[in-house]
Amino acid sequence: MLRLAASAFALSLLTGTAFAEPVAYEFDKSHSNLSFTYDHLGYSTTDGRFGEWEGTLLIDKDTPANSSIEFTIEIDSMDTFWAERDKHLKSPDFFDAANHPQATFKSTSVEQVGENQLEVTGDLTIKGKTKPATLNVDVTAMGEHPMAKKPAVGFAITTVVKRSDYGMDMFVPYVGDEVSVTFHSETLEAGSETN
Repeated sequence: MLRLAASAFALSLLTGTAFAEPVAYEFDKSHSNLSFTYDHLGYSTTDGRFGEWEGTLLIDKDTPANSSIEFTIEIDSMDTFWAERDKHLKSPDFFDAANHPQATFKSTSVEQVGENQLEVTGDLTIKGKTKPATLNVDVTAMGEHPMAKKPAVGFAITTVVKRSDYGMDMFVPYVGDEVSVTFHSETLEAGSETN
């Protein structure tokens, strides 16, 4: 009986470890930036940012494949530092923000491809069209945040979006079809008490 009880206890420990839940992390928006760049006629590079977005992040440090991310971007928050260009980009010629106010990304797989490097594959939806997309993730820091005094993870995420895939092909190829997207962020473990 004692041997049976001990075996059951050991099995419960192993099962608990094997099925440990990923931990929720929250984005520190005061130290996060979502930006993009694209080529203009080969003469210059135009850049911009999205100021309003929300994300849900679950991290499994021991088994990265169990991690996941979902992201929603408010198209109307786009800022390229030129009001007339912003207005045009939000028009039906491009994002059509009035009818498609959000872009979303939902991960379907996470793979560790190197030390502190991940490849996140998922579904990217822009202007009502959904296409597969891959995010290249560099984990820039992981540990206790020296100021917040709680577990933290820093990321640098890059990807390239081909805008014509989403029905935005105006001025291609003169204005770049490929848009480089970069997201830098600090994240803090949700629910952790701050000292």
